[in-house]
This record gives sequence, structure tokens and C-alpha cells, in this order.
Amino acid sequence: MANHKSALKRIRSNEAKRLVNKYKHKTTRNAIKKLRELTDKKEAEAMFPDVVSMLDKLAKKNIIHNNKAANLKSGLSKHIAAL
Repeated sequence: MANHKSALKRIRSNEAKRLVNKYKHKTTRNAIKKLRELTDKKEAEAMFPDVVSMLDKLAKKNIIHNNKAANLKSGLSKHIAAL
């Protein structure tokens, strides 16, 4: 167990941040799944900017890697173009 007050605080703050990051990441993954399941091109094009924004925010906060966000965005845009 931690011995210093600052270490105890760091444990608490890390746990809180972990839960927030987990929530945001899971929400984004669900949005991606929803977008991939869409068959209507107009609906998918309307939803695409929101999903891209979510991915960019995750990458900016280092929840996911920048390249992973780019690969996901590329795959989603290809999926929409194929509809």
C-alpha cells in the first residue's frame, strides 16, 4: 500500500480517470458498431462526423493511439463509400 498522502491521492485520481476513459472508449466503440450496422447511406453520412469527433477526442486524450483513430476513420469512410 502507498505510504505518502500524494500517492494515495494519485491512486484515487487514477481510478476516477480510468473509469471516465473506459466509459468514453466503450461509448465510442458502440457508436462505431452502430455505424457499421447501418445500411442507409444518408443515415451513415449523418452519423459519421459525430463518430469521427469521438475518435479524435480519444486520440487527443491518449486513450487510443493516433494511428488507431486514423485507421478506424479510414475504415469507416470506406464502409460508407461502399454503401
